[in-house]
Amino acid sequence: MTFSPKLLSSAIICTAALLAGCSDPASTNATAATPEATSAPMAAPMPATAMPAGNVISGEGMLNPNPVVTQNWGELPEGRTWGSSAGVDIDPIDGQLWAYERCGAGSFGDGAPITCDTNLVDPIFKFDRMTGEVLANFGAGVMVTPHGIHVDSEGNVWIADFATNADQTKGQQVHKFSSTGELLLSLGTPGKTGNDGAHFNQPNDVIVGPDGSIYVSDGHSGQGMTTNQAMAEGRAAGLTARIMKFAADGTFIKQWGEIGVRHGEFRTPHAMEFDSRGRLWVADRGNHRLEVFDQEGNYLESRYMFSRVSGIFITADDMLYAIDSESSPTNHVGWRNGVRIGHIDHDHVTAFIPPFERDDRVYQGTAGEGVAVDAEGNVYAAEGPNSLSQAGGAFTKYSVR
Repeated sequence: MTFSPKLLSSAIICTAALLAGCSDPASTNATAATPEATSAPMAAPMPATAMPAGNVISGEGMLNPNPVVTQNWGELPEGRTWGSSAGVDIDPIDGQLWAYERCGAGSFGDGAPITCDTNLVDPIFKFDRMTGEVLANFGAGVMVTPHGIHVDSEGNVWIADFATNADQTKGQQVHKFSSTGELLLSLGTPGKTGNDGAHFNQPNDVIVGPDGSIYVSDGHSGQGMTTNQAMAEGRAAGLTARIMKFAADGTFIKQWGEIGVRHGEFRTPHAMEFDSRGRLWVADRGNHRLEVFDQEGNYLESRYMFSRVSGIFITADDMLYAIDSESSPTNHVGWRNGVRIGHIDHDHVTAFIPPFERDDRVYQGTAGEGVAVDAEGNVYAAEGPNSLSQAGGAFTKYSVR
């Protein structure tokens, strides 16, 4: 991302104070504050040697730099109902927010009662990040279930379409739109799945690399495979858990990864980001880790302290924001949902934005699946099926004071 949010100086000062024993002044469910000017300098990240206060698993005692919560953020055209989402991104040209919602569908995937194929409304939105006003809205009739979003350096909007329609004529593709909604490129075979370079099988996310290459993370089913036998059966059935690389014109180049637990293997590669060094970060949700690769797919390192990650955002000064929407008493005991924040250079969390409460996720709460950060450090969450009801809408804004 080319825009870099500042971490407010007061937040950094409070971090130091917390280490000395001060309390967190965070509050929730307040009216969003007016953002400050975008020209303020970036604050330096916490040094890798300075360990944060608080519990990274439960979030207790951790600094919350975004305590002002605006639920049901963003305007929705009259007559429409918010569906779930999993994707938000910042426009690198003007700093506004791009996102999608699933055409009123609270659930998603093959067989869902409502999809963007059965409810032909525009799923892609551009919002004014200050007011939530709709600046652009397009994409009707092109996709079934949007699942990932990326805005490239030229302002083009990329969407991964995760599911297949009933006629098997649409879905399982990645689409590139201009900022005005013109469809410029489509990858994959409409309505058909596979594990070769011409097909996707539940594409989760898409991102454009520094040299213009296109990367797609493909395969959503691995996160539910919790035994070696289940993973072996998934591989034998041709199910995918891979990163696919394409040239800028859409020509397939290579792929790496399969269902598994070793480095370079995945159980649902749910989201991707590039850092300032050109390294590709992958949220390996089912394996509860972040995997880091070079642009040719060579494994470099991992992070484990950011929980069961659904979405990630890396700012220009290499602060990592990772949102957990999935940890529950049955799949990741004790880990609280929410946004964990830390610098890419180390594997510890320096701040935490807490989730909404949910009765059946005792002590763990529920949060969105996608995350983005604007130039002032305000955080936006895209609410998935697990958190849509608690959040009250498809998007939540967490503002700095």
